[in-house]
Amino acid sequence: MKEVIKLENVKKIYYSEGVQTKALDGISFSIKEGEKVSIIGPSGSGKSTLMHILGLLDKPTSGKIYIEGKDPSILNDDELTYLRGKKIGFVFQNFNLTPSLTAIENVMLPLMFYDVDYKKRYEKAKSLLEKVGLGDRLDYYPSQISGGGKQRVAIARALINDPSIILADEPTGDLDTKTGHEVLEIFDKLNHEGKTLVIVTHDPSIAKKSPRIIGILDGKIEFDKTQKKR
Repeated sequence: MKEVIKLENVKKIYYSEGVQTKALDGISFSIKEGEKVSIIGPSGSGKSTLMHILGLLDKPTSGKIYIEGKDPSILNDDELTYLRGKKIGFVFQNFNLTPSLTAIENVMLPLMFYDVDYKKRYEKAKSLLEKVGLGDRLDYYPSQISGGGKQRVAIARALINDPSIILADEPTGDLDTKTGHEVLEIFDKLNHEGKTLVIVTHDPSIAKKSPRIIGILDGKIEFDKTQKKR
């Protein structure tokens, strides 16, 4: 299988009032097409910074990242936006939904930047909401939907451009145990369909559901292990 994500000695340093903080300190690993990987670490370990770099939302101070063999550092802004929008789907802990838009409008939103006509946007968003079990909530606003429902909307939105990679940052952090389990089952189905899935979490019980776990501590890889299939 081909590598869809590759990091080479990635470092990220933040500067504030003359103080240097090293968030990532020489991270190197690769993820192959169709893998399901959990990145685990305590608060302040650097895992969220790593997620932002994986998602091309931030740039490393030094080192290289490649997405499906492409080096984002040599792309112009339009090319970078296209790569990020087409290849990567994001699911965040706090959902990041637009309150003034309905569920289906939130899911349709990313397609507006790619000149897809309204009917096609609507039909695709409707199909994805049905896929995640929200076919009866198309015209509900986020305030009218439960936490688990909001995360399902966010997952549908992440899938709207048919990305090959799904990045989920603490996707069950604001959910109760039962709802969190249901959301993780959706991720499992997506992975079985061939999506590459990377989940950032601080919860060992979530991480252990992935065949591969990368542990981050103080900006470095503490371990990278593959679990035996049960």
